[in-house]
Amino acid sequence: MNPILEQIYSTVIPSAPYVIAAYALIWVALLVYLLFIMRGTKKAQAQMTLLEEELAAQEAKRSAEASLSTSAALGEDKVS
Repeated sequence: MNPILEQIYSTVIPSAPYVIAAYALIWVALLVYLLFIMRGTKKAQAQMTLLEEELAAQEAKRSAEASLSTSAALGEDKVS
């Protein structure tokens, strides 16, 4: 083997496990970060759905109350 290549390989090869470990650690950290982001997004989506349902219920209640008060007002006019 070429002595220059032998010297390069002897310098690079011993540090290879550290480079591989660093890349693996970065990928694991990225995966954990993405899992936390996905979990937070699902939680926020569930809260938004709950709020939308509550808002729809309040709108329906308000609409029913308005129609009752309107029909009650019309009923009083007929009695007079």
